[in-house]
Amino acid sequence: MQENNLQIDENLIQEALVLGNYKSSSAVIEAALHEYIQRRKQLKVMELFGTIDYDSDYNYKQQRQNA
Repeated sequence: MQENNLQIDENLIQEALVLGNYKSSSAVIEAALHEYIQRRKQLKVMELFGTIDYDSDYNYKQQRQNA
């Protein structure tokens, strides 16, 4: 992996270190990226609501009984 020299507001890093009880700024940045990615994936799923047609007569309970 290529090392990058990032310029990040030190106050943000310090606040995140305290709030998240992280040991290093690298851990803060990695956690922030994980949370960012998770949030973006959730937003993509939420965009699907209302766009998928469903069968109002579908009986999901019947599927459970047949298993």
